[in-house]
Amino acid sequence: MAGVTRRGFLGTASKVGGAAALGITAAGPARAASSAPATTSTTVAAVTVTPGDPRYLDLTARGYNARFAAKPDSVRLVHSTDQVVAAVQEAVSGGKRIAVRGGGHCLDGLVDDPDVRILVDMSEMDAVTYDAARRAFAVEAGAMLGHVYRTLYLEWGVTIPGGTCPTVGVGGHVSGGGYGAMCREYGAVVDHLYAVEVVYVDASGTARCVVATRDAADPNRELWWAHTGGGGGNFGIVTRYWFRSPSATGSTPSTLLPKPPATLLKASASWKWSDLTEADFNRLVRNHNNWHHANNTVGTPYDSLNSVFILNNYVQGALVLSAQIDGSLANAGALMDSYIAAVADGVAAPHTTATSSWPWLKATLKDPYDTGVFNRGKFKGAYLRQSWSDAQLAVLWRGLSDKTYDGHAGILLYTYGGQVNSVAPGATALAQRDSMLKANFTTYWSDPTQDARHIAWMRSLYRDMYADTGGVPLPDGAADGSYINYPDTDLTDPAWNTSGVPWQTLYWKGNYPRLQKAKKTWDPRNVFHHALSITA
Repeated sequence: MAGVTRRGFLGTASKVGGAAALGITAAGPARAASSAPATTSTTVAAVTVTPGDPRYLDLTARGYNARFAAKPDSVRLVHSTDQVVAAVQEAVSGGKRIAVRGGGHCLDGLVDDPDVRILVDMSEMDAVTYDAARRAFAVEAGAMLGHVYRTLYLEWGVTIPGGTCPTVGVGGHVSGGGYGAMCREYGAVVDHLYAVEVVYVDASGTARCVVATRDAADPNRELWWAHTGGGGGNFGIVTRYWFRSPSATGSTPSTLLPKPPATLLKASASWKWSDLTEADFNRLVRNHNNWHHANNTVGTPYDSLNSVFILNNYVQGALVLSAQIDGSLANAGALMDSYIAAVADGVAAPHTTATSSWPWLKATLKDPYDTGVFNRGKFKGAYLRQSWSDAQLAVLWRGLSDKTYDGHAGILLYTYGGQVNSVAPGATALAQRDSMLKANFTTYWSDPTQDARHIAWMRSLYRDMYADTGGVPLPDGAADGSYINYPDTDLTDPAWNTSGVPWQTLYWKGNYPRLQKAKKTWDPRNVFHHALSITA
């Protein structure tokens, strides 16, 4: 969205292959005749970058959160699935821990872990093509969302309902569930996932490749399911996704995925902190949350609405509501005006508004996510099924109105629900299917000597927000747990999660046992693991 970020700042068709699907037995994946995948050969060899190479710093510093820095023995730039198989086999044979990086937007230290010795960098695998045999669009896992949106739209006039940050990598975004600006109208991105190609390691320690689809008769279907919200780095390394909407028929590419609107009507409304009273703050947040609770079903005039209410802290000057809606609607302007008026209703503090019309692609490719020198952060998440209580609003007011806190903090309330909620919780690994909003708690700073202070501020705010449920947003109440793509290792710590509810339940609810079974089947040696990974 123009002018704001989720972090709280203002401011070719190529030949597509894939391994033939392997058989699976009750004991796990069956051995294939060959572990080599049937992928396109490449003239570009894999590149190994070690600490003495001048490229090493660029590749190890690609992570979004500068609090964490990778220090592997080598970074492997791969260009094909067979190169990924080779890198994984080398790691397993040598007893070296391996991790994978796509776009680099992991918010916690899951990839940039000092124990990782081989880091597979997927960024050179970014092809977006149409696979006629599968009647689906093939997207290599190193592609960034902006590249995917541009290619799908310009070549075929379609898109996937993914995230609003164009530099996020597809690999982790999709496997974590994926949501974005079009989710109310078209659902989560995983609701359009047809197949996934994965490099995994079998019980004998052999690296192999498999393609798993959502087809009911596919013996590998559970591996597909596990990648519809189970999170990255759990079962193997994803090398390619295929997308086709579940209701799509025929083989005409332009009919197989959603079509975005030609234009977007965008609007923003701002309330200065210097004008706000606590009563105004509470009224604004209640109005916003209550509106979403009342407009959370499919088929309303607001299906195409996407908004984020950025509850910035005092040092950033203002609260900002940023919204967009299908600009081709005859009443788009009236709908937007009504939405902003509903949020502002009864608030004494004045607000300023600005509106503009943008071509869909231009607006979608705009990148407002560079946080500049504020490159260190602490992040947390929560789903909202109901509005926050008076006690929770009081916690927010105290924390955000504190003029002495100099971190760039904010709670971002993202539009959710609609078509997302039409899918059963067990149909995908993404279990949260009746929420109205998604919250991203963020704080940023630049000085590494101040890490402890800023982390403590965020931890305390979050604990106090969910004081009635053990310091965490328990599922199936007013909240509904959290989102694995907002990873937060504090949830594993009984000092901060005093609820007695396992952290896995907060992310996956009742889907966790099924994910454990998939983990046992496809990664029996636990080759792929991190601080928030699934354990068999």
